[in-house]
Amino acid sequence: MLESNLVSEALQIARAGGAEFTELFVEDRIRQRLSMLNGSIKEASSGNDYGAGIRALYGTKVIYAFTNDVTREGLQSIAEAVARAGGFTGEIGITKSLDFRIAAPRKLYTVTQHPLETKQLEKVALMRRASASAQIGKVKTVDVSYLDWVQHVLIANSDGLWVEDQRFHSRLGVTAITEDGTRRADGWRFPGGSIGLEAFTNDIPEQAGLEAAKIANAMLYADFAPAGKMPVVVGHGGGGFLFHEACGHILETTAIEKNASVFAGKIGQKIAHESVTAIDDGTIAGALGTTNIDDEGMPTEHTVLIENGILKSYMVDKVGAMKTGYARTGSGRRQDYTFAPASRMRNTFIAAGLETPESLIKQVKFGLYARSIGGGSVTPGTGDYNFSVTEGYIIRNGEICEPVRGASLVGNGATDLLNIAGVANDLIRSPGFCGSISGTISVEVGQPHVLISEITVGGRA
Repeated sequence: MLESNLVSEALQIARAGGAEFTELFVEDRIRQRLSMLNGSIKEASSGNDYGAGIRALYGTKVIYAFTNDVTREGLQSIAEAVARAGGFTGEIGITKSLDFRIAAPRKLYTVTQHPLETKQLEKVALMRRASASAQIGKVKTVDVSYLDWVQHVLIANSDGLWVEDQRFHSRLGVTAITEDGTRRADGWRFPGGSIGLEAFTNDIPEQAGLEAAKIANAMLYADFAPAGKMPVVVGHGGGGFLFHEACGHILETTAIEKNASVFAGKIGQKIAHESVTAIDDGTIAGALGTTNIDDEGMPTEHTVLIENGILKSYMVDKVGAMKTGYARTGSGRRQDYTFAPASRMRNTFIAAGLETPESLIKQVKFGLYARSIGGGSVTPGTGDYNFSVTEGYIIRNGEICEPVRGASLVGNGATDLLNIAGVANDLIRSPGFCGSISGTISVEVGQPHVLISEITVGGRA
């Protein structure tokens, strides 16, 4: 992407302020986005994001600058800005050239249908297949989106690291909306992967459209959920959003390093029911949170966070390791070159247990089956949360009964981990996006069906 002498110059200039470490991140991303309403394309856009950022570390103090001018002059400009921000006031010059060791990243995935080599008409055809399959029952509106990108990154630093990687992202989104008089409901599915259009082989577009429509139809005539404390069975796949938001973020060193997490200093302690093993894995082939290297140039890892209820690890980036003393886990991630990296989740899930979904549901005399969970809010550090249930059903005498709408789950992630009463054997993962200090990134969430003995359910009393 760039000549090594330009990179060396920029890194050396950035160190003039006395930084112990400097790093250059260069990104060249080509993306395409399409949207469709009821089978007709309503918008198409494409773009090229090309830029670079330089990070300097003064101990654990971070200075970061970025530019979309990736020329010698542009790189030197941000390098000088970083040096000045570090307190340097003299004449900046180059003392020596860096000797880079070129690292070859692993190949965790193989792309067989390259997004840039696939005609737009083929992408539109996938969208139409999803749209057509969602036109059932009371569905009035089907909104389909498509997004892909190919990203080439270069990461070089003053320690001599030089590594490049090519990354892929392909994603389809289907939202089905049902209406009948004043009643309205929706359902959605978002399949995809860190691969090419082979992410949508077989009947995946049809499955996504059909599932979105089924949810919207089921929720259209649902009565309001009852309120109160009760056992809740959280569905597999997207139900992992609960663990991701309420527990995952407070296992990142961005929270641990500030002692702003209820899990700080608890390595080796029991923090969950013994049936719980939780993993954050950046090495799953084709998964949306998978990359060959993280955004600091380190190979990604399979990280066991919780094993049989015992806290084993945090998600650790370079600065997090310096501040906490814990080993890096290949978890440094960023949205793009305009952000410095931070410790972030990748593909985060609760591992399969020994129960069956049916055995968990049979244990509940009266409670809620939260098949799908949507948006909400989490209090940083504590894990206190409030999430909406986008697809919910009453459990009565061990059986799934009528659908209910308007339910929300109000609880605390750390408490819920201890209140888990059983984990099923039907793990699946679902694609998603995650926003935090270093921007919005692609992730996957997941879990089997999980029984939590008691959660406060918001609804109508």
